[in-house]
Amino acid sequence: MSRIGRLPITVPAGVDVTITKENFVTVKGPKGTIEKQVPKEMELKLEGSEIVVTRPSEQKKMKSLHGLTRTLVFNMVEGVTNGYTKVLEINGVGYRAKKDGKKLDLSLGYSHPVVMEDPEGIESVVEGNKITISGISKEKVGQYAAEIRFKRPPEPYKGKGIKYIDEVIKRKEGKAGKS
Repeated sequence: MSRIGRLPITVPAGVDVTITKENFVTVKGPKGTIEKQVPKEMELKLEGSEIVVTRPSEQKKMKSLHGLTRTLVFNMVEGVTNGYTKVLEINGVGYRAKKDGKKLDLSLGYSHPVVMEDPEGIESVVEGNKITISGISKEKVGQYAAEIRFKRPPEPYKGKGIKYIDEVIKRKEGKAGKS
């Protein structure tokens, strides 16, 4: 049995979960609503205040989908109750970010400003050199954070660029002079 897949998902009070025959899951909570089609092969049962995921056979594909399905549904429940956040940090002289409505304006040392628009359901907040991205979908929050980071990834010599707040950049030594 999958160690992750066999764990039941506790549905907190105030969260409403609907599962159709085709495994289309709708989760409504205090922060919003998420809908997702999970693999049809898995069997999802709502038993009281818990969701149990079971697999039909012991095939390798079914074992893989078991843990995946459970994690997808758990992330949906977690998203509508607590939400997800990612924090990015901008390092470098002249590198800065500012918020203009739903647009994120980044000055990253290019000859032009980089302007990104917040996707639907995602909110970004700029505080000094930190950008906080939050939303109810773990997938969308992570994707938007990765797209922002991609605009100027951190470099190993001076550490300039955009990095996740908990990311560690391995620093390299510069060119050694003749001696």
